[in-house]
Amino acid sequence: MKRVLVSGAGGYVGSIMCEELLKRNYEVYALDRFFFGLDKLSHIDDDNFTIIQEDIRYFNEDILNNIDIVIDLAGLSNDATAEINPKFTKEINCEGSIRLAKLSKKLGIKQYIYSSSASVYGAGLKTSLTEVEELNPITDYAKSKVAVEEALLKLHDVNNFSVTLLRNSTIYGLSPRMRFDLAINIMSLCGWRDEVVYIMGDGEQWRPFIHVRDVVSAFILCLEKPKLSSGQIFNVGSNEQNFKIKSIATQVASSLTNKPKIIYVPDNPDMRTYNVNFDKIKTVLGFEPKWTIKSGVEEIESALTDGSLKSDDPTTHTLKWYQTLLNWHKKINNLVYKDKIL
Repeated sequence: MKRVLVSGAGGYVGSIMCEELLKRNYEVYALDRFFFGLDKLSHIDDDNFTIIQEDIRYFNEDILNNIDIVIDLAGLSNDATAEINPKFTKEINCEGSIRLAKLSKKLGIKQYIYSSSASVYGAGLKTSLTEVEELNPITDYAKSKVAVEEALLKLHDVNNFSVTLLRNSTIYGLSPRMRFDLAINIMSLCGWRDEVVYIMGDGEQWRPFIHVRDVVSAFILCLEKPKLSSGQIFNVGSNEQNFKIKSIATQVASSLTNKPKIIYVPDNPDMRTYNVNFDKIKTVLGFEPKWTIKSGVEEIESALTDGSLKSDDPTTHTLKWYQTLLNWHKKINNLVYKDKIL
């Protein structure tokens, strides 16, 4: 039985990744700080599952002993959170990820799969962007992904440390660690709750989309086809799910039962726009997404309606939750006296 360490295991993708790896008879080690709560993995009950509450910046390298494969999902997870403090982004998204990779290579781990992002294309210079195109990151988050990609490609050794880079599309869909700061998810929530779907800017921005479970399937394909994925960069998504934001809003609204109205917010422009090509992952690995935007929206609506997904859960809004934690930390520090609160 192969041992897989998943960093960022308590996150949006990681909480499903662990579950699916266990179904395929891997022994899974879930490494995360669990800022959003250990309960995000409470749906998993398996003797081959080990939780490691640690930080990629500081963990003891002994944790990597006897691990066969590392899947790195850790880091501040979007543009907004990466801009809380450039210091955090550099420490966690860059230095932390590179540290994890270097230690993995040092300790003889053979396969390493890194979760990058299609946001590295930034303000895309043309449409149908392939993996060999010039990168144009415009946010700290995207720049951190580019920096780690470059470092990992230098570490790649086909015989001793096989690296695969996956540039994920904008993700949507239901997860135990739900996120309502992703385009389709937040549109679904607002449409269901407020009967309004908002478009930031003019809606002309291109963006590729993919369901969270399809992302997990792509990672597992790479894991199980090491000869085909070794040293490769893959855009993760499908040509059929490249859409302008205004088209996404229309699809979300039409998929919801209450058929919410659409409102433009022109004074809140989003300058990122990238139309991505996914021929490589389909041709090389045979990857094809199973989920559609309609099925993803319906899944979210159903969970909100039956109450299994709470619309007021503060941990579903990543930036606000991090800001809440930082405020709590400041208040507690001001109250502590001789290492005690009371």
